[in-house]
Amino acid sequence: MSDKARILFDALDLDQDGTLTRAEVIAALRSKGPTLAAQGVIPVWGVGDADDSSALFDEADKNGDRVLSFEEFAAIVDRRFGW
Repeated sequence: MSDKARILFDALDLDQDGTLTRAEVIAALRSKGPTLAAQGVIPVWGVGDADDSSALFDEADKNGDRVLSFEEFAAIVDRRFGW
């Protein structure tokens, strides 16, 4: 798993509880996405709307528990963003 995945996960984990909820992913990508893209943490095309963020969450939530662990998240973003 990449260092970029860890940086992105930590940036999206708004309550810093070690997991991501759908609401956190959507809110954090809307508020922090452009800055993260400008910093090179995510590709510019990786910053989408709420539907894109929700789809990313659904794809990553393999066990269906409605929260993402770092491992679930990293597996998707590493593959999707080519890290």
